[in-house]
Amino acid sequence: MFSDETNFKGKRVTIIGAAREGTALARFLCEQGAIVTLSDVRSEEALQSYLAAIKGLPVHLALGGHPESILEADVVFVSPGVPPDIPILQEARRRGIPLSSETRLFFRLCPTPIIAITGSSGKTTTTALTGEMLKAAGFRTFVGGNIGQPLIGHLKQIQTGDKVVMELSSFQLEMLGASPHIAAVLNVTPNHLDRHPDMESYAAAKKEIILHQTADDVAVLGYDNPVARGFAADCEGRVAFFSRTCEVQQGSFVRSGCLTVRLNGQTQTLCERSELRLRGEHNLENVLAAALIARLAGAAPEAIAAVCRTFTGVEHRLEYVATLDGADFYDDSIATTPERAVAAIRSFTEPIILLAGGRDKHLPWQEMADLTLQRVRQLILFGEAAGLIEQAVSEAKARAAAPGALPAVHKVNGLEDAVSLAASLAQAGDVVLLAPGGTSFDAFRDYAERGARFKEWVLRLQRQSVDNR
Repeated sequence: MFSDETNFKGKRVTIIGAAREGTALARFLCEQGAIVTLSDVRSEEALQSYLAAIKGLPVHLALGGHPESILEADVVFVSPGVPPDIPILQEARRRGIPLSSETRLFFRLCPTPIIAITGSSGKTTTTALTGEMLKAAGFRTFVGGNIGQPLIGHLKQIQTGDKVVMELSSFQLEMLGASPHIAAVLNVTPNHLDRHPDMESYAAAKKEIILHQTADDVAVLGYDNPVARGFAADCEGRVAFFSRTCEVQQGSFVRSGCLTVRLNGQTQTLCERSELRLRGEHNLENVLAAALIARLAGAAPEAIAAVCRTFTGVEHRLEYVATLDGADFYDDSIATTPERAVAAIRSFTEPIILLAGGRDKHLPWQEMADLTLQRVRQLILFGEAAGLIEQAVSEAKARAAAPGALPAVHKVNGLEDAVSLAASLAQAGDVVLLAPGGTSFDAFRDYAERGARFKEWVLRLQRQSVDNR
């Protein structure tokens, strides 16, 4: 590794990946006196919104590809969206150039213990919840990582005693080489198999979050997920579980309809489950996880309970958008896997018009297809994965012994057409649910842009409906 990760003055630094994290890191390293090169395979025009953050700084740009000249560096920082096996990184390893990341550097420089959360699903909601609970408890709290802004730019403001809560993806964990004081693994299920070669390597990346802990640290694990629960065998520090299905000896659970935390033999009731504003069993797990993490970090039960009762969710995660002619529209653009789409569908008892599609992640569609037969009235498919989902639903119909009222299946050119068709098909009392099951990269920059455009088109239709009355 780079010999001195606290002194970059005069050091030659290359950053590969010029998006949000790469540009934040470039700004920070320039402030430290480093000689910075920022490289990306995309053009300057495509990166315009990101590069605005470093306008006027002495950053050398190498765009449209990764020339070998960028390896004239003391250290190469790799952004999480960059595959680790691209040729330029293979050559860097061959030359013995140290590789690092913004997350790795932040862990080494942060002056206060870090709380970090990972999982195949639920980590953004859990991270946001944990941050709100700690703020409600009176702590100065910084939330970032894979959510919001990279925290490297906030190092000057962070002090000992502050709370730092980070969401970490498997990509960020791959080269971290460190563990937070409180490490949470919510669940590990098939995901990102378009990036990781197999499930074993994906799970190994997730496990990195606990492998470097000491006896003074704490691991929070999802008891109901076998892989996350199994990580307990590799924990050096204390272990606490959260579960929505049973009472755990050390951790959080539901007892007699109430969210409950039990730590060191002391049991405390937080609030009634019926008081939660978040829909769905998966969100119950997220609240239980956040409550346990916040309690371990020193938040008072009263502060935790107050957030449980008022938190309504994070943007693009089962987010209510509008009601149009009696039908409620929900944005769950974050559902980039079939499993996440299943959780979204299960969150409603109303008749559903499902908008699904996007780019396939090489994950199985069977469970989502089976549930679609049971719960979805109209299925509208868009994007590259439309044919795959249609085939999965067709196979589910063939498997169904008593298929009942099967959903009507429609294929459209894109999400905007899907929204228009859904609005024309919707009846009062329906839920129109965007839960794609695939990534957004076939048509949008990311899931957030997809969700934003969905909301824009829904709200436009709502305005037109009002104007026509």
